[in-house]
Amino acid sequence: MKRIFLIGYMGAGKTTVGKVLSRQLGLSFIDLDHYIEGRYHKTVGQLFAERGEEAFRDVERRMLREVAMFEDVLVSTGGGAPCFFDNMEFMNEAGQTVYLKVSVDELAKRLELCKTTRPVLKGRSGDELRAFIAESLEKREPFYSKASIVFNAEEMMTDQDVQNISQALATLFSTFN
Repeated sequence: MKRIFLIGYMGAGKTTVGKVLSRQLGLSFIDLDHYIEGRYHKTVGQLFAERGEEAFRDVERRMLREVAMFEDVLVSTGGGAPCFFDNMEFMNEAGQTVYLKVSVDELAKRLELCKTTRPVLKGRSGDELRAFIAESLEKREPFYSKASIVFNAEEMMTDQDVQNISQALATLFSTFN
């Protein structure tokens, strides 16, 4: 029975790498945000708007515990999930955690391209976006750094880069078995 949790800031590649890595390891893949959306029939943005962050984080905590009961699963968490309640400690006890670490500059480049699909980033660009990411990442780093594996996911420009990162992680996990 294997459980792997991918954590990291938005845009770090948790879902992209998670889909490929789960196939390589023969695990089911769950994107926690999509799982929540399926259960509540609303987007994460709608849940945030309707319930507020505190209530959303409670939903997220409960859904994290639910998916952690599954066997042979790779879970891509939301960027904030490790930073609330005892979620990080819980994930470390339930399975292996991997922090996909990416620099502020690289995250800003990636997120500039998809900021329209991420409500928290709307209206931010350039230096303002970079400052927002830097401030958020500084707050989250103490939680992210508790992961059992910290993996440099800086270079993820092409499909081959994603394959290379996934293969390196798969090789790393094979040493744990």
